[in-house]
Order: sequence, then C-alpha cells, then structure tokens
Amino acid sequence: MGKVKRQINPKLEIEGILLTMVDSRTNYAKDISAMLKEAYGSRVRIFANVIPISVRAAEISAEGISIYKHDPKGKVASAYDSLTKEVLADGQ
Repeated sequence: MGKVKRQINPKLEIEGILLTMVDSRTNYAKDISAMLKEAYGSRVRIFANVIPISVRAAEISAEGISIYKHDPKGKVASAYDSLTKEVLADGQ
C-alpha cells in the first residue's frame, strides 16, 4: 500500500481488512481472525462480515463471472450483501 500511495495515488486509504475464503468450521480460521484483530484491530478496521469459502465462488473466479450471476442465492453472494450493508451503514 505504501508503494502505491507514493507512486500512483497519494490519497489512497484502506477502509479495512476483509477476511475471505473463511471456513468458519475450523479452529485455524478462528485463530487467523483473532491474530489479525490483535495485530491490526487497534489501527485498521476489521470488517465484522467475512466471505466464506465456497466451491461455487472458486468456479467463477476462473470464468470471470459475477457471484450474483452464478449463484445469487448462495452464501457468498449473501456475505457480500451483508458486507455492503456494513460499509454503507458506517458512511451514514
């Protein structure tokens, strides 16, 4: 981020950290989340919403298709909807 700010966009700001490909069933995911909050939570916002791991989402990344087109009622699309609401709520 520092390099981009220096060379391309000095006004660049980080809105927060978004955890993606999260498998909330595992202790590993919980540990990573806790480590991020401990290390950066006082300086950078960690979004409450996370994007879960999904085979459907992995399928579309290679195809370049929107998750809303491929699986609009799936858990990943729902997670992005929730994230959007979280971000917009803070702007009000």
